[in-house]
Amino acid sequence: MTTNQSTNLEKATFGTGCFWCTEAMYNSLDGVISAISGYEGGPKPNPTYKEVCTGTTGHAECVEVTFDPSKITYQELLEAFFRSHDPTTLNRQGADVGTQYRSVIFYHNDEQKQLAETAKAELNKAEAYANPIVTEISPASTFYEAEAYHQNYFVKNPDQGYCAFVIAPKLDKFKKVFKEKLKSQNTLV
Repeated sequence: MTTNQSTNLEKATFGTGCFWCTEAMYNSLDGVISAISGYEGGPKPNPTYKEVCTGTTGHAECVEVTFDPSKITYQELLEAFFRSHDPTTLNRQGADVGTQYRSVIFYHNDEQKQLAETAKAELNKAEAYANPIVTEISPASTFYEAEAYHQNYFVKNPDQGYCAFVIAPKLDKFKKVFKEKLKSQNTLV
């Protein structure tokens, strides 16, 4: 008898700057069923990439992660979030500047909210970073999937400049830190 695994799946949504990096990172983790690039957090319905890039829609580039909590916990996803970008820079990640590149966690339930707030508070208390964490923690709202060409961008465009010089080294570093949690090679998206 086959069980319907999808009833046990959960969602998590994170913004760490450019969604191409975030998507590639989360898609490499065992227990992550999918990581979809998109936009969330602003009032404009159905925003386009061009509109979000203006910084005027209120949306952040983010990734909606569908995961199996029996294989990877929300706490582990939070650890990946905090260790994969600089959560102390307001509305900026590297050369990407604007509210659309803010560090943000969109929580889907009270437990996620509590875990995110606790993680942020503990990291600040431990002075894990030289500056205070400015990550926004907000309730999940409508997630708008980004245009098709943004999905699996790194996988489809590994030789593109940004992918080769920004994402690849960042992903290599991430995989060294999270090597125990990576998907096997034949299951990578």
